[in-house]
Amino acid sequence: MKNIAIIMGGYSSEYKISLISGNVVHQYLDKTKYNGFRIHIFKEKWVYVDENNAEFTIDKNDFSVTVNDQKITFDCVFNAIHGTPGEDGLMQAYFELLGIPQSSCDYYQAALTFNKRDLLSVLKPYGIKTAISYYLNKGDVIHTAEIVKKVGLPCFVKPNKAGSSFGISKVKTEAELPIAIEVAYKEDNEIIIESFLDGTEVSVGVINYQGEIKVLPITEIVSDNDFFDYEAKYEGKSQEITPARISDELTQKVSEVAKRAYEVLKMKGFSRSEFIIVDNEPYMLEMNTIPGLTTESLIPQQAHAAGISLEDLFTNAIELALAKKGTKVLRF
Repeated sequence: MKNIAIIMGGYSSEYKISLISGNVVHQYLDKTKYNGFRIHIFKEKWVYVDENNAEFTIDKNDFSVTVNDQKITFDCVFNAIHGTPGEDGLMQAYFELLGIPQSSCDYYQAALTFNKRDLLSVLKPYGIKTAISYYLNKGDVIHTAEIVKKVGLPCFVKPNKAGSSFGISKVKTEAELPIAIEVAYKEDNEIIIESFLDGTEVSVGVINYQGEIKVLPITEIVSDNDFFDYEAKYEGKSQEITPARISDELTQKVSEVAKRAYEVLKMKGFSRSEFIIVDNEPYMLEMNTIPGLTTESLIPQQAHAAGISLEDLFTNAIELALAKKGTKVLRF
């Protein structure tokens, strides 16, 4: 039996969703193969939480925990932290130093994909289309007329490094820009402002499944709100239709673009890419490398449509991580 640490929580506004994802992983873990340990990662504490909700402090020197005078180490880490430090490369680099296999992509890919503007800049030369964008760093002078001239109206103001639609605003007039920028700065000190793409929104999961890169069935997003915001994602104010109601030809085109991005970036583990389809062309918005894993989340929905159970999905991620060879363990 392998000891699997399921890390969840994190330091961002996404921690509540992460806790749900992590508990779903724990629930559906194959109990005949793995001992699952729920590990809460917060700024103020790293703790193992047992079945009675008792907490035991994690030793950060080697990522171990002592329970009833017995030291427990982990064979693999299942990463379910959305946002920092689980999705931006920090935890990936930490585990690489310790030589502990983990389920998500490597630290460089995590840091790159977490930064929307860097990700899109890297993918553009490979023919992957994106919206017109304008960048701001906190402290920059805000020239609203200049922004509108470049991206037009309406437009979207987004934190550059945040997920779950926190801090995103759809702006319809130039006067609304300063307020939307302040909202985004509450989540991040970098902002990306993008032109509005009027089309069909889809989400595409790509995973390494049993050693081969597999594109999952595409989900079409139909939001009851102005866009796919937090309410639409997590409070039922959207329709998520899998497979998407698009032609076979367009399905193939979107799938190829999503797979190309996965391969270009040398990704591992899960990815979920968001696109807007305009005039039969997919425009990439972002890529998530620790997507939601709740039973209602898109990747589990898509896996189900592909005939992959949650237990198989999680087992596959762990076994691929365990199969990685050649990592040296550094002792402190």
